[in-house]
Amino acid sequence: MSRHLATSRVLKKLWGVALVALTLIGPGIALAQEATAPTEAVAAPAEAAPAAEAPAAEAAAAEAPTPPEPTVDKGDTSWMMVSTLLVIMMTIPGLALFYGGLVRSKNMLSVLMQVMVTFSLIVVLWAIYGYSLAFTEGNAFFGGFDRFLMKGIWDNVAGTFANGATFSRGAYIPEIVFAAFQATFAGITCCLIVGAFAERIKFSAVLLFMTLWFTFSYAPMAHMVWYWMGPDAYVGGNADELLAKAGLIWQWGALDFAGGTVVHINAAVAGLVGAFMVGKRTGYGREAFTPHSLTQTMVGASLLWVGWFGFNAGSALEANGYAALAFINTLFATAAAVLAWSLGETIIRGKASMLGAASGAVAGLVAITPAAGNVGIGGALIIGFIAGFACLWGVTGLKKLLGADDSLDVFGVHGVGGIVGAILTGVFNSPNLGGPSAMSDWTTLTMIAPDAYSIGSQVWIQTKAVLLTIVWSGVVSLIAYKIVDLTIGLRVSEEDEREGLDTTAHGERAYNL
Repeated sequence: MSRHLATSRVLKKLWGVALVALTLIGPGIALAQEATAPTEAVAAPAEAAPAAEAPAAEAAAAEAPTPPEPTVDKGDTSWMMVSTLLVIMMTIPGLALFYGGLVRSKNMLSVLMQVMVTFSLIVVLWAIYGYSLAFTEGNAFFGGFDRFLMKGIWDNVAGTFANGATFSRGAYIPEIVFAAFQATFAGITCCLIVGAFAERIKFSAVLLFMTLWFTFSYAPMAHMVWYWMGPDAYVGGNADELLAKAGLIWQWGALDFAGGTVVHINAAVAGLVGAFMVGKRTGYGREAFTPHSLTQTMVGASLLWVGWFGFNAGSALEANGYAALAFINTLFATAAAVLAWSLGETIIRGKASMLGAASGAVAGLVAITPAAGNVGIGGALIIGFIAGFACLWGVTGLKKLLGADDSLDVFGVHGVGGIVGAILTGVFNSPNLGGPSAMSDWTTLTMIAPDAYSIGSQVWIQTKAVLLTIVWSGVVSLIAYKIVDLTIGLRVSEEDEREGLDTTAHGERAYNL
């Protein structure tokens, strides 16, 4: 009965958010079109002149620029392979140790297993169909099946490899490297969700839910935010037609360098819905749920910080200045968030904690993710500092308001931090505030000029992307959890929960002392 009531409450909250989001997003499409008007105006003379005189059109066509010869740079390729390894290290062992130290010792191995096996499951699904759904041409929401089972990504007879576009004309990396890099993003995103329902969910339920959620939430969100036709397609191509082939949120012009929406908000909403659907841990609010090893949590946070350089700087897809900008912003924003969280704890509780410092580091890393290569150094410091305070509130005040047992504060850190970072990206991307600005026209490679940049318009586009992510992930998550609950059940028995999932679910113990 309580689970049905919980489902009802979640449904009401999601419908409320959906109605608000749809009300806001609808008129916002017109605003987004207005915001891109200057780009269209720049391109208009080039399109109007040929229409006036046919011979001129033929001459222009003859002189039309051709895409540069594709060049696969060994340095870029090497950097992307290193970045892929760094993201794997973020997950295994980084995230696993971070989460594992936060639970009680009787559940340590269960968390390690959920993280490791979830990551492995998603990587396999990515190879089968996930990459194709996310990064091939389809519609505004889903890709197609051109790369099903990685078909066409290399020719084993000829020994040749398909090229993957970067953000520079003529600069490519082997597509197989890009696919591997993005596989690690999909894997860690799903693993983040584990922290929300830790210590009471069935292992089989985790795997079935992850399969459903990855297919219908992660893959389409990755497509909506990151899929486009690449810079070389715009050489001599019709910009409007090419934009129409991109993912919906890319079409809006939202900026998300490394996954504020795709990774953090997406996973955080799934975790929050799961906390409601699975229900609170036995004894929650009456018993102490003390982390069993903050030492392991600190080690995990440190590995996350190091690995995140591959996550953020690797998202530049090249070893260039924007990778360097993302690299230093990741360093500075994270440090600022650690200081902010520690200061906030000192003000509220009279002392700073190791748990707080580790959580502050993750909060800063989350918030800078969408902004990493999209803001200046000053903007990164401010984003990190704001995120430290905001996420501290997320795991204290907001958590009490929501009333969910989000075991390891997935929504308080990744949800709040992701939202803060995504929206502030629209502010500090402005060249008037030290940001690099955004591309105005991929045909001419023109950036938005300082006097033409509208912070209000970009913040609105960022907000629309956040709202769509919340609604999409929330609805998919609710349906996926319900399917799992009706088929194999979500939760272990109270007896198994009290004994600990290490022994009841996996037949082993983390510590034999």
